[in-house]
Amino acid sequence: MAGRRLVPWIGGGVAALGLIVGGGLWWTDRQTFESTDNAFVEADTAQVSSLISDHVAEVRVADNQRVAVGEVLVRLDPTDFQDRLAQTRANLAAAQAAVKSVDDKASLETSMIAERAAGVASAQASARTADLDMNRYGKLAAQGWVSDQGLQSARSQAQQTAAGVDQARASLEAEQRSAAALTSARAQALAQVEASRAAVQQAQTDLERTVIRAPIDGVVGARSVRPGQFVQPGVTLLAVVPLGRAYVVANFKETQVARMRVGQTVQIHADAFRQPITGRIDSFAPATGSEFALIPVENAVGNFTKITQRVPVKIALDPGAPLVSGLRPGLSVAVKVNVTGGAGARFAEGAPEPLHVAREGGLGADR
Repeated sequence: MAGRRLVPWIGGGVAALGLIVGGGLWWTDRQTFESTDNAFVEADTAQVSSLISDHVAEVRVADNQRVAVGEVLVRLDPTDFQDRLAQTRANLAAAQAAVKSVDDKASLETSMIAERAAGVASAQASARTADLDMNRYGKLAAQGWVSDQGLQSARSQAQQTAAGVDQARASLEAEQRSAAALTSARAQALAQVEASRAAVQQAQTDLERTVIRAPIDGVVGARSVRPGQFVQPGVTLLAVVPLGRAYVVANFKETQVARMRVGQTVQIHADAFRQPITGRIDSFAPATGSEFALIPVENAVGNFTKITQRVPVKIALDPGAPLVSGLRPGLSVAVKVNVTGGAGARFAEGAPEPLHVAREGGLGADR
């Protein structure tokens, strides 16, 4: 009978001990870790699109194929762009020929100006001779040695030579104006050369854009491009996912981040794997997730209800950790941060430097 009476007491004691131990473990866990299952694997995926409108001539990659940076992914039909390049090169050659033609004309004008200047000098010399003859005939006529007809002929000759000087000067001025006009024409021709050269460069660039290359190392995904398809600029053809360089973004409640700091160790549990993956806090988002939503929450209303906000925290994976290369962007994970360690900047200290650009001397120091 006595033993039977002790059974409830023993059961109660075991239950109480279990509650105490469980409560102690729970309390210790709460004091040591902050965890959330609102976390996802992400990567800096490169969306590949065309910069020109054209038909697809060849697709060089298959679904889920690994590619290296610079590797050819897609080739577009280059025919139109090759023709355009040839045309722009011909226009450039014509523009350069126009400049040479202007230079040749300028050289000719220089010679013509020299010739006209010599003509002016010759006409002036003839005019001076005619003036001297007229003066001499005038004196001789006054003494009766020359007839009036001879004097009139000398005067006529002087007037003709004076008109010849004016004509020579006018011809020289006309040639000088033509030379000035050629200077403007040469500037215009040079501008046309530069425009043609720019057109050639643009045509060359467009021709090079018919070959679409991988912007980063990774694996091809979401491939929607097919041979013969007409593509438009900005339309995504495929994506290149940099596997092995993934990271985790965990959305912690605002009540959890007070003790977090850069560099604290993190255990990551993915549903796809049994073994945990280790990482470290890299940085904190500058605002809550709701601030980056397409339609931000409007709190200035009368029926406001306070909702605990979540702060995105970027977690860098340890490069040597197993299964890191097996993580795929979009996988859901659960993270557990050890808030008792780490020496980096705290969340409450503003925007700390990311872990991968931390200065020398460790991950930082408490302020």
